[in-house]
Amino acid sequence: MKKHNNKSSAFLMVAFAIVFFIIAGRFIYIETAETVEGVDLQKWAEDIRTSSYEIDADRGKIYDKNGMVLAYDRPTYRIYAIVDPEYSANLDPPRHVTDPGETANKLAPLLDIEASEIRKTIEEGQENERFQVEFGSSGRSISQETKEEIEELELNGIAFKQESKRYYPNGKFASHVIGFARSQDGNINGVTGIEKQMEEHLQEEKGKISYERDKYGTKLLDPNQVMTEPENGNDVHLTIDQKIQTFLEDALSQVDEQYSPEKIMAAVMDPDTGEILAMSNRPSYNPNDIGEVDNWYNDIVSYTFEPGSTMKIFTWAAAIEEGVYKGSDMFKSGTYKVPGHTIGDHNNGEGWGPISYDEGFQRSSNVASSKIALEVLGPTKLRKYLTDFHFDEKTGIDLPNEKNGRFVFNKPSEQATTSFGQGSTFTAIQLMTAATSVANEGKMMRPYMLSKITSSETGEVLKENKPEEIGQPISESTAKQVRDLMGTVVTSEQGTAQSFKLDDYTLAGKTGTAQMIENGSYLTGRNNYIFSFMGMAPKEDPELLMYVAVQQPDLEVTELGSEPVSYITRTVLENSLHYMDIQPDKEVDESVSPLTIPDVIGNGTSTAEDELKQTFSNVEVIGNGGEVTAVLPQPGSKVVENQRIMVITDKPTMPDLTGYSARDVHRLVKHFNLNIETMGNGFVEKQSIPEGSSIKEGGYLVVELAPPREE
Repeated sequence: MKKHNNKSSAFLMVAFAIVFFIIAGRFIYIETAETVEGVDLQKWAEDIRTSSYEIDADRGKIYDKNGMVLAYDRPTYRIYAIVDPEYSANLDPPRHVTDPGETANKLAPLLDIEASEIRKTIEEGQENERFQVEFGSSGRSISQETKEEIEELELNGIAFKQESKRYYPNGKFASHVIGFARSQDGNINGVTGIEKQMEEHLQEEKGKISYERDKYGTKLLDPNQVMTEPENGNDVHLTIDQKIQTFLEDALSQVDEQYSPEKIMAAVMDPDTGEILAMSNRPSYNPNDIGEVDNWYNDIVSYTFEPGSTMKIFTWAAAIEEGVYKGSDMFKSGTYKVPGHTIGDHNNGEGWGPISYDEGFQRSSNVASSKIALEVLGPTKLRKYLTDFHFDEKTGIDLPNEKNGRFVFNKPSEQATTSFGQGSTFTAIQLMTAATSVANEGKMMRPYMLSKITSSETGEVLKENKPEEIGQPISESTAKQVRDLMGTVVTSEQGTAQSFKLDDYTLAGKTGTAQMIENGSYLTGRNNYIFSFMGMAPKEDPELLMYVAVQQPDLEVTELGSEPVSYITRTVLENSLHYMDIQPDKEVDESVSPLTIPDVIGNGTSTAEDELKQTFSNVEVIGNGGEVTAVLPQPGSKVVENQRIMVITDKPTMPDLTGYSARDVHRLVKHFNLNIETMGNGFVEKQSIPEGSSIKEGGYLVVELAPPREE
């Protein structure tokens, strides 16, 4: 028995020794070897004791042409609750949630979540032995103000993580143009509009810090710290002018509310350069709170449609350029038969009897346009000119999702209908691009939205767009003749655009009424049209080119389809031209000898007033100071006798603006650097800053305008 026990003991000792030497050998091997089973032990150890974290960088900002910020990164916060008691070991006060009920009750009103839901989230985290919990979408994108309110509650275990969120300070302002960017997995990426188009320039690169630490998280004395510097995105500057864009947005919102149309498209361009100064659509959306979006596309560049009679601008221009147009030649309006089709004028084909081609343009005669296309000019030459106007290609505007229209131009009936904007389809930006040639002495300019890209760190210009001439389909003389003809559409008794007249500026324009197709057939009913207008002002040397289209507005029986379009056009062009300090060209009646305003600046107020009243019948002193600091209009200006002359004293106060024209109000606003919002057209009836109030630079003035009342 004893011998058996000795054998067992010896066996165990040998087995133990073998295991010991295997383990010891393994330890020696691990200690001396660089890799074990393909694993670099040194690197593995460094990875285990290395901590790293990202350093945030900012996405580039988007600016308007004057340096106003349209999009930037705003810091927001994500709230979380630490629920692991071990995190608070030997700590006073504790750093984890100790009372879920109290915490939930205090957080609920600030996070807009039910207290029971918050408590359930915390308690489930504790039961599942989680370290921390979050509270879904309601716990993200928390503002600085809300964060500070929560911190004042001094709740155990509640902490925050800072994140960046793309913010658009003007809400719906140019939303289809600017687009929006979305935060995902800690990064902000462009989804639509300029945010997507300029992603490579706007995109930031986060930095990173890594270092070695001990098991308690304390940095080692020699931590082998590595740091990659963050790189902010570059800044994008657009050609949009915030002021003109605001005029446009306000006008569109008012028409949208009053007429509930299916769509509105509108844009304002500098025809000399191709710069887009304003562009907007309805329906729109707020990029700060997306919600349900009815239309993601920027219809100005992405929606192809039959444009209607605005197309006649280019049909007439082609005939004039070719030298075959005689405006005084007569034709019989009403109906015009082509093979397989009868074309009728818009007054149910009744027409206006024999009229001239000039009058046909003013009345927007489809028969006149068809006869020019098929007889006067000929379809082959018309098609050639439409190609010269670039109607069969995209404009190349630097916005995403630009579409190209489609020509339907094979049969005589299709050639005729294309001449007056039916059958063939185009985008609004194609129409505007072609129209730059009429406004710009025959030169056609490429439209563009990106002004320049600058370094967000140094301000250095990295890329800059320049105006680009893309063709000259017509001559300078033809462009002037077409503008003059478009001017008569606004001023003549038979013109279709009489309601579009501006108060202070001459306007050249053309209306359009395009039928809507559904299931292969044109819709009927007085509302089922796209009502549009292409206009440029001032007529002789246009500073602005504008296109407006309103689709299927809800009209009253007494209302015309041109009313919502003319409201937008008048409001935006009149206010924008005054804002740009363009001299009104309707100010001086050519039949009256203009008078020159003398220079009385620096004179005593009474002396200056007496001198001006010897010549002018409408002199008004602004304020009660004893010395004249300015005169509006400026000394040296040519005006008529009844022009309102404003004498600005060294102690100016707000005058009673009742009866002021929009022109006079804008002069006053510009002089005192006020912000202004105008409602309506005509003369001032109400003002937001009371008479006699001090005038503060940068103040906000709202005026309501109305036409003069009839007796």
